[in-house]
Parts: sequence; structure tokens; C-alpha cells
Amino acid sequence: MDIYKVGMVGFGFIGKVHAYGHMNIPLFYDQQEFKSKITHVCTSKTATAEKGAAQVGAEHAVTDYREITENPDIDIVDICTPNNLHFEALMSAIRHNKHIYCDKPLTATLDEAMQIREALRNYKGISQMTLQNRFFPITLRAKQLIEEGKIGDILEFRASYLHSGSSDPKAPLKWKLSGASGGGVVADLGSHVLDLMNYLLGDFSELSAVTHTAYPERPSADDPSKMVKVDAEDNMLATVRLPNGACGNINASKIATGTEDEMSFEIYGSKGALKMVPMDLHRLYYYDCAAASKPIGGMRGWTAIDCGQRYDKPAGFPTPKAPMGWLRGHMHCLYTFLNSIHSGKALGPTLEQGIYIQYLLEKVKESAEKRSWVKL
Repeated sequence: MDIYKVGMVGFGFIGKVHAYGHMNIPLFYDQQEFKSKITHVCTSKTATAEKGAAQVGAEHAVTDYREITENPDIDIVDICTPNNLHFEALMSAIRHNKHIYCDKPLTATLDEAMQIREALRNYKGISQMTLQNRFFPITLRAKQLIEEGKIGDILEFRASYLHSGSSDPKAPLKWKLSGASGGGVVADLGSHVLDLMNYLLGDFSELSAVTHTAYPERPSADDPSKMVKVDAEDNMLATVRLPNGACGNINASKIATGTEDEMSFEIYGSKGALKMVPMDLHRLYYYDCAAASKPIGGMRGWTAIDCGQRYDKPAGFPTPKAPMGWLRGHMHCLYTFLNSIHSGKALGPTLEQGIYIQYLLEKVKESAEKRSWVKL
């Protein structure tokens, strides 16, 4: 069995999510060809690095990412830091031709992404972005049905990714709410929903967007008694046009009071339609215009397809009928990356897709600032 040694750069919430995948993929995928092993954990402080290393059984706790990106013993650099810290670690990993698994978005700015694009010209590793919403059975099946022509030409669509954590004015200004750290809802949730619709529908031709910041000040994360200025948006709404002229709305928000982690979409075509319902990762809903509508409605209506955990082999654990969870999409995203390394063929979404999403994020902000349509 090939064992790929992993260095984790960052070990906060998303670092633990990635680590869960590395540690549990052997249980979920019945194959003996490859697996990954975390050997290094890097954080900004020795204490947190040592704690993270102990949690995952890694031999080394470090505070300098170069001890991972420049280490000849490391095969995979797994980047889980705040957005504004991605760039330097990415550039070092690219220069040393490490395999790279990078959380979204790729970088904090489009300029950084363009420098990454230039560096990739000589890159010989396998890369992948952590865009796990592509990797649920319901979204994989939706992609298949669209490519098979089951819903015909796209006529219109809408998609949302909604959270509610920032609806509270007392929510502290952590890095994900900080523009200086590469945060804001456009980068945080917008990157996911824009990528998912790009994956399902193809490239967009133009967009018009608006953004909103709910509160001009929030309590400091370091000192809640101190109020600090907010420099990033809480909500985005983009009207997007496809090359065939079809339009749709794409929304991302952290001020949708009462929501949890609610990704959804509706795609309407000339032959049928698809929809993903918030908080229901088990079923994809399909409407077939060819179904008989008589007598008394015939068989016409929405069909709930039980996609569940019905991944192709070697996936098999747990049962395909078990309810689908958020972590499972992350695991299949990571498995796809490891399989790409083992086969020597990048299955994507690669860092190049990360660059394109960074471009879309920039265009959303540009449109919102100019209050006008922008060409893509």
C-alpha cells in the first residue's frame, strides 16, 4: 500500500475536518492501494501545534509552514489556514512540487491568485480545492442528469447558501468576518455556491451583484468590550447570465436569521427540473416533463431520488441508505484527491478552478461596488 505523508498547515475547525478524512477514509473505502497519514501539524503557536499533533498522532508539531512545504519527506501539503495566509504556503508548496489540498477560497486576493497561476506553469504535482459540495451523491447525480440532457436547455435557476451566525450584532469580529483576513461572505460561502453552480451549469457570461453589511461595527474577538469597524460584507446576491441567455440568482448570506447550514438550488430546463432542498442531503428532486399528465395528473410531479450515500465502489461504508451528512461530502472530496495522486491524473477541482472562483469573487465585488453588470 502507498502511504502518502501529510503536513497540515493550520489546524483550526477546517483542519480538524480534513484530518477526520485522512484518519477515517480507510474505513469508508474498501481498497488497499493507498492511504494518507498525517505526520506534521503546523500552527502559529507551539502549544496548539502540539495539541493538534497529539490529537491525530502526528510525530511533528511545527510553527513554520516551510518545515512542511520544503520537507522532502512530505508528499501532501494540506492548507487549512485563514485565507490571507494561503498564498505564501501555496507558493512554497508549488515550488517544491508537493501535492496540494487547499481549502477554499484559493487566496485572499485576485492578484495573489494570478501569481499562483503563473507559478503553476512549472508545477508537477497534483492539486485539488476543498469544494466538497460537488461531492455529495445528490450533486454528483444532478451533474449526470444535466449532462445526459434529462432537463434539456437551462431556462432559469437559483441557488442559496445561508447561515445565520452574523445576524446577531454581538457576534465578534473573527477572521471570517474580516476583509483584511480575506474574509466576508463572498469568499466564505459565495465561493461554495458559485462553484457548485459553475460545476452544474458551466461558465457564466456576465453578472450583476449587490452586497450588504448588516452592522458597521462588531465586538473585537480579542476584547469584546471594544467595538471595531467591519470591513467585509454579510450578504451577497448575484444575478448571473449563462451564455445561452438564461438568468438566475445566486445568494450567500450569514444574516439569514434562523437558518443552519443551508445549501439549496433549483434548476429549470425545457424538459425537466432539479432541486436540492435545504438541510436534506439525502434526496435529489427531479421533475420530468415527459411523464404522463393524464388522467388526473397521471404520473407528472416531483420525484425524490434517494441518492443517500450511494457512492460508486470502493465506497461502501456505512450503508447506502444511511442519512447523508456534511462531513461525508468532505471525505469524498478528499478521497477523490488521494485517488488523483495515486492514478497520476488530476480529477479536480484543481488549483486552476480555485483561480477561476477567485476571479468570480472579484467580479461579484466589482459589480457590487460599481452597481452595474460586468462581463466575464
